Amino acid sequence: MPTPSPSAHADDAGSPHVAKLAKLLDDVEHARVHVPAWLRATSPENRLPVAFAILVAIALQLRLTDRYGLHPRWLLPALELALLVVLSVINPVRLNRSTRLGRSCSVVLVAVITIDNAVSAGALDASILRGRAGEDAIALMASGAAIYATNVIAFGIWYWELDRGGPFQRARGTRPHPDFLFPQMSDPHLASPDWEPLFVDYLYVSLTNVFAFSPTDTLPLSRWAKSLMACQSVVALSTTALVVARAVNILK
Repeated sequence: MPTPSPSAHADDAGSPHVAKLAKLLDDVEHARVHVPAWLRATSPENRLPVAFAILVAIALQLRLTDRYGLHPRWLLPALELALLVVLSVINPVRLNRSTRLGRSCSVVLVAVITIDNAVSAGALDASILRGRAGEDAIALMASGAAIYATNVIAFGIWYWELDRGGPFQRARGTRPHPDFLFPQMSDPHLASPDWEPLFVDYLYVSLTNVFAFSPTDTLPLSRWAKSLMACQSVVALSTTALVVARAVNILK
């Protein structure tokens, strides 16, 4: 029986498939296979973008007319500011310290913003339906825009705060199953291996959700994520439809 010649072995060794397999085995052996950042432990996130967004939400709440929302109008924004100070003391810039107090303050803070904004949206909608919104189209549009923007910020923080257990759990890489599926997760070739979702990504998800009233490029996977996105869409749709309709009616 004929035996393969040495030249045949040399041809096989030089084929592209054999070379790729040899490189893959070498990478695995020397641990050079790069795991995506969202699946492994990474450096702590920066708190400053979230803190800035919260300050913007507080400013919008204070600018809203006293006709809409809970009274006194300064009470809940003052509580939000106090909670933000506590969180900034625990983690001034980077989210390095995970504490039960910090987690509780974070959830209460975004919950207060959401409740206050939902009450304001309900009061605005009720005043329009009862014909008590007045005849000032500019003021009406300004109130609707403030509620709309606060809605985007509040739910953006919710998504950031809860996805895969929150920023601390994401930094540890302990929860591999995402609540939101970003395009970079389903197709790693779209980004570098060091890509991971940050607050601006969740804020974008919130913004596109209120514009489209449905998910766009990022899909909610867990039930809580779907429920939150549905609630956000309902608030945005009801306020937008009534405010625009009333403003157009006034301008006529």
